[in-house]
Amino acid sequence: MPDPHTRVSPASPTPALVLIAEDEAEIADILIAYLQRSGLRTEQASDGQQALALHQALKPDLLLLDVQMPVFDGWKVLSEIRSRGDTPVIMLTALDQDIDKLMGLRLGADDYVVKPFNPAEVVARVQAVLRRTRLSTPATMQMLRVGAFQIDLDNHEASVFRDGQAQTLDLTLTEFKLLSCLMRAPKRAFSRAELLINCLPEGDTQERTVDSHVSKLRKKLEAIGIKGVPASVWGVGYRFGIEP
Repeated sequence: MPDPHTRVSPASPTPALVLIAEDEAEIADILIAYLQRSGLRTEQASDGQQALALHQALKPDLLLLDVQMPVFDGWKVLSEIRSRGDTPVIMLTALDQDIDKLMGLRLGADDYVVKPFNPAEVVARVQAVLRRTRLSTPATMQMLRVGAFQIDLDNHEASVFRDGQAQTLDLTLTEFKLLSCLMRAPKRAFSRAELLINCLPEGDTQERTVDSHVSKLRKKLEAIGIKGVPASVWGVGYRFGIEP
């Protein structure tokens, strides 16, 4: 289990995050197991609406998207994802017809896998798409900026610009993850459960632990004159807060 007090190190890049939008639990569990065994992080959505919400909140590196899902089908989700940006998308479907493949390609899918599939092949395709897209992505795309805050995701460095100078923040790994998660969607209120799953070390199961880490992060920011970050949202959890 990672030490929550481990300092963020440029030598430890964060593994790619794959969002799996699949309503069949058995298939999703298999994909999660194979992807995690290959060193990738995963999150799962069981319907199209949840997939869009998690995509907005987590900004995954790649989306494995089932075509036939409840609420919103895969085509609607893909169309919305493409209106937001260029997140790589691999379609998963039982429909082995040329018209479906053409629709996926027309809407901007990066690859197309027909069920039943070999999970190892899916992992290989995921890795291939990630290599291709990461090579073509400018370094500036790996930066998060909100107000005076800046996070270098590649090098795991967080800083604040004060009076024209960048001041590096001395954060633990957990604090860095919390700040990064909140900055990805600065207006969104994250529940403690969401932050627990996405930001805290494996083994931490108490939501009140989130409060402790947020409190420590807040005190570090207050020490350099920044107040209100992260901001508490009554009855929900936390959001990024005001822009300094």
